[in-house]
Amino acid sequence: MKKNLLVSVKLTFVLILICAVVFPFLIAGISKAAPGGGKGETITVNGKVVGYEKIGQSFTDDKYFWGRPSAAGYNAAGSGGSNKGPSNPDYLQLVNGRIDSFLAHNPGIKKEEIPSEMVTASGSGLDPDISPEGAYVQVKRIATVQNLPEEKVRALVKKHIQKPLAGILGPSRVNVLKLNIALDELK
Repeated sequence: MKKNLLVSVKLTFVLILICAVVFPFLIAGISKAAPGGGKGETITVNGKVVGYEKIGQSFTDDKYFWGRPSAAGYNAAGSGGSNKGPSNPDYLQLVNGRIDSFLAHNPGIKKEEIPSEMVTASGSGLDPDISPEGAYVQVKRIATVQNLPEEKVRALVKKHIQKPLAGILGPSRVNVLKLNIALDELK
């Protein structure tokens, strides 16, 4: 019995060393080789960090493109969806409120023209991208508020469309933060 106890104690210390020391340092070392050095891929403007490439932000001003709504308030520490389905009356009320708000801020748009991602939150609540359709449907509002020609704003959206990986993996998308930065640079 003493022999088994000694082996168990030794094995416990070896596993603690591997799991609590070696593995975390190994992962930290690997993260330093990743883009952003393990601190995330930041986006800077004039030397100031304005956001992260992979985390969405809230844009509610009419002069900017809006991103996808977030069930987590764009908080990366508490990311997650609402887990409410289309049969939940609270969820339906929330989505209908988002539709009404989108229509109020985008006159001339019909309810059927609103892409679903503009009124429904993503599973993580942190999605930084919208579809090209989600960007194009906002062009008229932004051109009017920013006093820019619609063609110029539409061309800006087209320039910021990211194609699927290898041309087939995933949908085309537009990073909202990068698009809004480029919009600011137009002025």
